Amino acid sequence: MMRKMVRIDADPNLFNYRIAGLALRNGHLLVHRATHEPFWTLPGGRAEIGEDSRETLRREMVEELEHETEIGNLLWVVENFFFFDNRRYHELGFYYRMAVPDSFPFASGEIVHRIADGGSDLEFKWVPANEASLLALPLQPNFIPGRIANLPIVTEHLVWHETVPEG
Repeated sequence: MMRKMVRIDADPNLFNYRIAGLALRNGHLLVHRATHEPFWTLPGGRAEIGEDSRETLRREMVEELEHETEIGNLLWVVENFFFFDNRRYHELGFYYRMAVPDSFPFASGEIVHRIADGGSDLEFKWVPANEASLLALPLQPNFIPGRIANLPIVTEHLVWHETVPEG
């Protein structure tokens, strides 16, 4: 069966539906990046047609982390607008709390996991979960560093316009 991701390509514009997870351990946040990109993001990926957002995050974490994760509450629904790689993006993002099992490696600031995902090589690391450390990465979307110290108790809706660093 062919997979169909929720994505609309209207060149030079692109609509993307992305689901991501915020995992915390020992005062650190799990982040990942495609090795050819200059920025880090929260682990996650695009939803498939007919798949709910929690299913998407579970599937993506099995594919990327090679571990089952526990999906928590929905923190943010984000309408994110940005320009990257000569394209204008309109992204709808769902950001959940998630817990990765203790069997997933932990080391502060070091690459703890690598995997090939489609045409990209991904690397994962744990970084201190504070604004200064996350700004220094840089982390996208760039609303997260300013909100990491006070995660919402109820879901927040954000409309965000950001600048993405080009490689």
